[in-house]
Amino acid sequence: MAVQTTYDRPVVPARAPAAPRRRRPRRVAWIFAGPAAALFALFFAYPLGASLLQSFTTEDAGATRWVGLDQYRRMIHDPAFVESLLNTGLILVVQVPVMIGLALVLAVLLNQSWLRFRGRWRAVHFLPAVTTLVAYAVVFQVLLKTDGGLANQVLGAVGIGPVDWLNSPTWARISLIASLTWRWTGYNAVILLAGLQAIGKEQYEAAAIDGSGTLSTYARVILPQLRSVVLFCVVTSTIGTLQLFDENYVLTRGGPDDATLTPVVYLYKVGFQQLDFGYAAAIAWVVVALIAAISALQYVAFGRERRR
Repeated sequence: MAVQTTYDRPVVPARAPAAPRRRRPRRVAWIFAGPAAALFALFFAYPLGASLLQSFTTEDAGATRWVGLDQYRRMIHDPAFVESLLNTGLILVVQVPVMIGLALVLAVLLNQSWLRFRGRWRAVHFLPAVTTLVAYAVVFQVLLKTDGGLANQVLGAVGIGPVDWLNSPTWARISLIASLTWRWTGYNAVILLAGLQAIGKEQYEAAAIDGSGTLSTYARVILPQLRSVVLFCVVTSTIGTLQLFDENYVLTRGGPDDATLTPVVYLYKVGFQQLDFGYAAAIAWVVVALIAAISALQYVAFGRERRR
C-alpha cells in the first residue's frame, strides 16, 4: 500500500494579499454631494417633517398643543374644504380630458409634412407654457371683465349681451377651465409631438397597405404606442390641477361663493389669513395623499390596459 508523502502533494500557490480598498473616490463623491445633500435636508426634508408634525398640533393661547388626528377629522365636517375638493374634481374631470384631446389633435397637425413653418407653429403653441402664471391670469382677468372686457365686446358685436364671467359661479368655473386649457394645451401637444416623431413612417405605410384609413390608423396603430406619453401628460396635468392656486386666486380669489375654491387656495386662506398653521399643514398633507393615490390609480389602470 503506497503512502503519499508531503512531497507528492500538489503545490497550491499562495493567495496574494487583498489590495486595500480605496476610499478616496467615496470621500470625493460625498465632498461633491455634501452641499446638495445639506441644502436638501435644510430646505426640503426638515420643512417636510416639521409640517407633518405641525399637522398634529394646534396653537392654544400662544402654546403648541398636541391634538393627534383632530385636524384631519375637522376636514370631514368643514364645508369649505369639501367644496374645494368638489371644485377640483369637477375641473379634473372636465378640463384634463378636453385639454389632452385638443393637445393630441394639435400634435397630429403639427406633425404633418405638408404644414409650412412647422417650427414656428410649434414655438407659437408652446409660448403660453413659458408665460408666468400670474401674468397670464391677469390678462384673462382683463379680457373677461364684465364691463369693457374684450370677450364681452366680441359678444356685443354679434348681438349677444354681456356675460358676467368672473362673478357667476358657473361662468367663473368655465372661465377658469378655459384659461387652464389655453395655457397647457400647447405644452402637452409638444410632448405628444415628440412621441409621434418617435414612430417610424413605415408603420403608417404598412397600415395604408392593409387598407386602414387615417382615423383607423391613429386609433389602432399610433395611439397604442403613445400610451406611455399620454399617461405622462395625464399624470402631470392631474398633479397640476390638484395643486391649482395661481390662476383661480388671481381671477376670482376662489369665489364667487367658493365656486372656484381649491384645496391649495383654501390652505392659503387658512394658513396666512386665519393663521391656523396646524390645520393648513393637515390640508397640505391631504393634498399630497390625494396626488399620490390618484397618480397610483392612473398607473395601475395604465398597466392593466397595457397587459390587455
